[in-house]
Amino acid sequence: MFHHVGPLCTSCNVILLSKLFFEINSEKSARTEQVAREGLNFTEEILSATSFSRQLAEQMTLAKAYVIIAKEHNNLHLAWELSKKIRSCQLLLSKAAMRGEPITLDEAEPIISSLSSLFFKAQDVHYDIATTIMTMRSHIQALEERANAATVQSTLFGQLAAESLPKSLHCLKVKLTVDWLKSMPLQDLAAERKNSMRLVDNNLYHFCIFSDNVLATSVVVNSTVVNADHPKQMVFHIVTNGVTYGAMQAWLLSNDFKGSTIEVQHIEEFSWLNASYAPIVKQLFDAESRAYYFGEYQDMRVEPKLRNPKYLSLLNHLRFYIPEIYPQLEKIVFLDDDVVVQKDLTPLFSLDLHGNVNGAVETCLEAYHRYYKYLNFSNPIIGSKFDPQACGWAFGMNVFDLIAWRKANVTARYHYWQQQNADQTLWKLGTLPPALLAFYGLTEPLDRRWHVLGLGYDMNIDNRLIESAAVIHFNGNMKPWLRLAISRYKPLWERYINQSHPYVDDCVTS
Repeated sequence: MFHHVGPLCTSCNVILLSKLFFEINSEKSARTEQVAREGLNFTEEILSATSFSRQLAEQMTLAKAYVIIAKEHNNLHLAWELSKKIRSCQLLLSKAAMRGEPITLDEAEPIISSLSSLFFKAQDVHYDIATTIMTMRSHIQALEERANAATVQSTLFGQLAAESLPKSLHCLKVKLTVDWLKSMPLQDLAAERKNSMRLVDNNLYHFCIFSDNVLATSVVVNSTVVNADHPKQMVFHIVTNGVTYGAMQAWLLSNDFKGSTIEVQHIEEFSWLNASYAPIVKQLFDAESRAYYFGEYQDMRVEPKLRNPKYLSLLNHLRFYIPEIYPQLEKIVFLDDDVVVQKDLTPLFSLDLHGNVNGAVETCLEAYHRYYKYLNFSNPIIGSKFDPQACGWAFGMNVFDLIAWRKANVTARYHYWQQQNADQTLWKLGTLPPALLAFYGLTEPLDRRWHVLGLGYDMNIDNRLIESAAVIHFNGNMKPWLRLAISRYKPLWERYINQSHPYVDDCVTS
């Protein structure tokens, strides 16, 4: 019967096992037919070692492999016969699942016998095990390459969606900018507030936010004051760009934030932030850097999120210049624009940082958040100065002792490492790697409940952890103001939007 000597091929093993399986099941067919119709679990049925459903599924899988090989060898008739039997298998399995009864011996025997004959026929035309393995391996490799390409493309599309300004926020910005340009009283009020002594009063609680997203900034401020014990003692220092300045002023001046003080500046006011002082400004004018971020060519070997132009945004790097921006302040809490505050944050100002500059929540509970994951330790300038197992920490809710910052000259440290990384060989892009270097040995770990991360990418954060958090952070691409936001978390952000404002109805919720 067999046309070769030696170990049996896979298909022959399946055929012999099929015959043995029939002998066993023939003896049990009477008992199988007595299985109660009610409550049949078809998943268990198809996984059972003694069911015809499982044997049909396994034979069908092997038949699909032979269909591919037959087509590649242009044996279309055999491929057609195998495909026909595969459809018979699928039909019988569907029928069994719908009726809630196991497949009987009488139903399974004709199909399995026919498939066994077709497997013999496949062997006759030399579709041996070696051919099968090589063919399936090549198909698996091709599928893996397609899957990898699809993953990269999906990531790229997600990154593009995250970077794009939604029409609703653009609408809001335009309407607010028009209000600002038309209203002299608003402009006069803003000028008056610039001279408030509260802006430099170290007896008050100072917060800073650097953003060009009006609605997100409003949510940060509103959530902070709503959950504060003494909101009138809070001062918010907001820096935006020239394009958003008028809209930011118009929104914050026309909304009530429980008596807190709000200052809005635009980055162009900082004349000292220039190419001769700040390496990041020099990079903005570097042709290679601009081509890397904004050019048409995209190197697919580099993660899309690391090509995000935000990494060359001055607003994103202002966090390293806080003492220069607020020279008279002694302590400040930095908040990212994608956070929501859920508890009173004023206790942060009385925390003992033990002489450190930065109070932050460590993220090394997960192994991939240690220094070696962010920095190139094969470079001796990194390997000789830093512990690769040191804990990473989170940017987004940080309490800074500005007296200690100035004493340690952290900004100069940041400049040094930015200059050392001019060729981008010390770390991948972003603000956290240079921060890990600049604040090394100067960071005080905070209780994890102060800052819970991941709401912009992790769908499975424990509800108890979210509820206990003082600040929740939508870091990741799925920002709460985007359509691709995680629906489970979005209400946590939306509850702090002023729904009564007419522009919210016109632009955001319509």
